Amino acid sequence: MTNKSPTKQQPVHSPSKQTSMGIDVTNTPIFATVVEVKQWIKSEAQALGFADCGFLSVHHPLFAQQIEQLQQWLDKGYEGQLQFMHNNHDLRAHPAKLVAGAQTIISVRMDYLTQTPVPRTVSDNDYPNQGIIARYARGRDYHKTMRNRLKQLALSIENKLPEWQHLNIGAESDFIFRPFSDSAPIFERPIADAVGLGWTGKHTLLLNKSAGSFFVLGELFISLNLPDDKPVDAHCGSCSACIDICPTQAIVAPYKLNAAACISYLTIEHKGAIDIKYRRAIGNRIFGCDDCQLICPWNRYANLTSVDDFAPRHHLDNIGLIELWQWQESDFLEYTKGSPIRRTGYISFLRNIAIGLGNANPSLDVIDHLQYRLGYSEMLDEHIYWAITEQKEKLKSSNK
Repeated sequence: MTNKSPTKQQPVHSPSKQTSMGIDVTNTPIFATVVEVKQWIKSEAQALGFADCGFLSVHHPLFAQQIEQLQQWLDKGYEGQLQFMHNNHDLRAHPAKLVAGAQTIISVRMDYLTQTPVPRTVSDNDYPNQGIIARYARGRDYHKTMRNRLKQLALSIENKLPEWQHLNIGAESDFIFRPFSDSAPIFERPIADAVGLGWTGKHTLLLNKSAGSFFVLGELFISLNLPDDKPVDAHCGSCSACIDICPTQAIVAPYKLNAAACISYLTIEHKGAIDIKYRRAIGNRIFGCDDCQLICPWNRYANLTSVDDFAPRHHLDNIGLIELWQWQESDFLEYTKGSPIRRTGYISFLRNIAIGLGNANPSLDVIDHLQYRLGYSEMLDEHIYWAITEQKEKLKSSNK
């Protein structure tokens, strides 16, 4: 996206004012340094609902380093069906090619919790008959919200260009910008790490000392040349809570995630049958998983969001598995309109619920509900039969 900036002007000063003695006094420039420009952008970002932001050059050596690590991860087969991770390595290594003329990436984070969880407790396990949806996905899809607000930030920056033309940061040239939110081959988390929005935890999510990890990330590429921010020190220490709690043991080592075993991947990205070895571990999680975040001690500092779009819709923060199982495809399309849950698709959504019902408290009613869905699809039938068997075995054990 390219926008014309105003024509070049002289350094902007605040208005002259007359003293009581009739002498004109001209104040110093409003923006005397690039640091003040960055501070203004950060304040503007926070006013738009972003919790924080940082700055990184599109030419930073980080990107070449990350390509090497990505290739090592792919070589281990940890990507599962995420075949897009094999593509566009040149763009990942050279983000300047994504947006011609871009010089700086503004990395932002946005808090998404609407209710503070009980610290260091996976309370989702206490409600086996409910369908648990990851907390970021209970409201509207954040991607559009993020990009819209990043565009607003860009337009606010553009309006300030005349006041920055004396700072030699490219404010006198045509202003170029483009917002992203999980929508391009960008090393999103490593960028946020590099600019100090947090450090990479052992679960591979970003952690912040004053905000935990319940936030989402976005990027704004701009043509201004602004100096890099610095990373912060890591503070995980010897803690291994996230590794120990992972239901499917997807965190194979500190800072190494086998995505193909992660419940978030399995319930959202994976198409087709889910391996039997993961089904009990999935429990009642039908879209994503928050366990490694819920158990993390740093999330006692997690903040509530100021963005209304994250507010749960259709009772998705407290809804029964059987109620969800009764959704027809038309219901699914209606209730997931503008929701990230739409991404999984109706059949995969039912597949996830079938697994949840198999793991629910034993009940003949659950078996009856499972049976009436038989015949919808061969893949779904496999999971229904598995769930019915699980229910019958638990009923048999409880009657002994």
